[in-house]
Amino acid sequence: MTRRQIHLAAHFPGVNNTTVWTDPSAGSQIDFSSFEHFARTAERGLFDYLFLAEGLRLREHRGQLHDLDVAGRPNTLAILTALAAVTEHIGLVGTLNTTFNEPYELARQLGTLDLLSNGRAGWNAVTSSDAFHGANFRRGGYLDHADRYARAAEFAALSKALWSSWSDDAIEADAATGEFLRADAIARVRHESRLFDVDAVFDVPRSPQGRPVIVQAGDSADGRDFATQHADVIFSLHTAFDDARQFYRDVKGRLAANGRDEDSLKILPAATFVLGDSADEALERSREIALAQVRPQTAITYLEQIWNRDLSGYDPDGPLPDLEPDTGVETAQGFAGRHAAIRARVGKLREQAAAEGLSIRELVIRLTATHTFVGTPEHVASEIDRYVQERATDGFAVVGHVTPHGLDEFADTVVPLLQERGSFRRSYDEGATLHDLLGLPPVPSNAGVR
Repeated sequence: MTRRQIHLAAHFPGVNNTTVWTDPSAGSQIDFSSFEHFARTAERGLFDYLFLAEGLRLREHRGQLHDLDVAGRPNTLAILTALAAVTEHIGLVGTLNTTFNEPYELARQLGTLDLLSNGRAGWNAVTSSDAFHGANFRRGGYLDHADRYARAAEFAALSKALWSSWSDDAIEADAATGEFLRADAIARVRHESRLFDVDAVFDVPRSPQGRPVIVQAGDSADGRDFATQHADVIFSLHTAFDDARQFYRDVKGRLAANGRDEDSLKILPAATFVLGDSADEALERSREIALAQVRPQTAITYLEQIWNRDLSGYDPDGPLPDLEPDTGVETAQGFAGRHAAIRARVGKLREQAAAEGLSIRELVIRLTATHTFVGTPEHVASEIDRYVQERATDGFAVVGHVTPHGLDEFADTVVPLLQERGSFRRSYDEGATLHDLLGLPPVPSNAGVR
């Protein structure tokens, strides 16, 4: 029986508490050497692609920049373009927003990266509806929450139309004049709606894979519908086995309605890991890493953002606050639902803390720093393989806890064990595109246009 092949992405963290800043081996989050080491390690480990997270604005908390943000992170497309020059095979995926970009411009930028990298580009399409991020842009928080996936869906459809507007032979040129022999093989793309009004002839030729791979991370009903219509990969947060399998079945079950089969969409949950020579050593390392990821002030900050109150007087190693959260004016327009949701969330946190005897810091660790796979390399390889063979996932987006060396141990110890099981590639095929690495169906061109 043929074993299902595991797909692995390498996630370079952005805005979160995954990275342990105080680790002696921690390096810069912004120097190109960090990105280069990370990319070379992922390629040495034969990963399908590397994946850059990106925030549109530095977060603030109580008048100061949030201590978990990366101040100075260079532009995602610039990083990926530079990485294309120092790698040969691995896919290059960046997080880029559908709310505060325009389809033609972003499609052109991604199409250029895809062309110059010989078909290795990918786009993690994310949405935003809040005024905090929007304040960095000329239209601020103009977009209603209900419209964010409507815009994202039109954005993706329009981008795909632009990328597919060239036929495969559109760039055949006359040797004497250099002019296109079949300039009419580039289709004009017209799209008019309340969100977009575009009339364009796309000026970037097709790459060997046809178009960039589209990754999506939404988990709501709208997000799942968007994924089954437009995405090639879902970056999921469902990591517990039963939960992951339920999510897998739900999303894959939606594909047929869009004329797609199971293999046309890959589901890759984010996965953290801690390795040790024994199970006990790995558990102890996991505990130490979690404490470093959730420092006392980090735990208090996490709760302050839920309670919307100053909780600096509370002991992070003590019980949860006994005061109620500040939910704003309950009767104001739009606040009633928010008021109830915040109170419900606080109630669940209190129930969990009481049931498990957790302090503030322990609760935040449980919520944000519980590692997906903890054990020996043999155990971790076995678990990853089990998830894929039993159709709980198609693979994982692996997240290390140290930048840029977080993947080194995984690539050196876990990957060879996956290869021994026959579940993971032993080499890249020459000329393989990102679509090829992911086992996705080919992208049709504009072959019929004259």
